[in-house]
Amino acid sequence: MGQKAIETFRACIPLFQALSDPYRQDIILLLAEKETLTVNEIANHSTLSRPAISHHLKILRDNQLVSIEQKGTQRYYSLALEASVQLLKELIHMVETTCEIKSATVEED
Repeated sequence: MGQKAIETFRACIPLFQALSDPYRQDIILLLAEKETLTVNEIANHSTLSRPAISHHLKILRDNQLVSIEQKGTQRYYSLALEASVQLLKELIHMVETTCEIKSATVEED
């Protein structure tokens, strides 16, 4: 596998770590359903405390999975998946093309 493939895999590690937590998965699914919510609104749908929700939202924000819009004193969170989806598509394409080449080579032997 080439250097570009290794770099793409390494770039995905923080994203995989962010997505591996069930509570963050729940937050993503909730935001997919409700579109925009405050921390308190998210906490109302969760067994986690408000500070725990804030912690998970920070991780999601740091990994460009959610965005914040300030309206007065409220901060509204919504999904912002474009950059992450693009990175995952690059990884999938890289794996498909690399594995295709490898499997074609193995079949020829």
